[in-house]
Amino acid sequence: MNLLQIQQAVNDLGTAATAETVAQPTEIKLSILDLAMKGGWIMVVLAVLSIIAVYIFIERYSALSRATKYDASFMERIREYMKDGKLDSAKALCRGNSTPISRMIEKGLSRIGRPLGDINSAIENVGNLEVAKLERGVSILAMIASAAPMIGFLGTVTGMIRAFYNMSMAGNNIDIELLSSGIYEAMVTTVGGLIVGIMAYFFHAIISTKIQKVVNLLEAKATEFMDVLNEPA
Repeated sequence: MNLLQIQQAVNDLGTAATAETVAQPTEIKLSILDLAMKGGWIMVVLAVLSIIAVYIFIERYSALSRATKYDASFMERIREYMKDGKLDSAKALCRGNSTPISRMIEKGLSRIGRPLGDINSAIENVGNLEVAKLERGVSILAMIASAAPMIGFLGTVTGMIRAFYNMSMAGNNIDIELLSSGIYEAMVTTVGGLIVGIMAYFFHAIISTKIQKVVNLLEAKATEFMDVLNEPA
């Protein structure tokens, strides 16, 4: 084999390697942020809703965790103070605890001397006010859980409208790049709306369950307090 043949063989190998490299598809990496940005302004709305949902969940969960903390000896000490006639000490104990239960019991102590029906009504009113405070913001979570998927579907519709508009304007020169923006918006906003809606739904369910636990605890301690008042002196 002469020098010319060797050079030709080397050139052939280089050409084959180049062709193989070109034939291999280039892997396209797309981050979650880049994918979300393709959803357009709808994704900004969904991002704001998700931030609101997370904030409400953390704030309410912390408040409810504090509300459910209960000293097992609290009612027993209240009972002892009441039997000994130390109502001021019982009220001071309530003020020192600063929980929905203690505020409810303090209201009942302040009504001692009145008919039992009035005392019971006062306790129930305070309990309802405490529950209303704990439920603050929960309705917003329910709204986000319902609205987020619909907003995502709105993005789906607007994205498809954009895709068909681009098709109509392109005439016979339709290519995938021309349609990609509208299709991305349609698909990404649907997924984003579902994610935010499902997240808010679970947040709402968790908070509602904890609120119900507080309600049950308030009802139990209100009944226990009224039983103390009905005990013989």
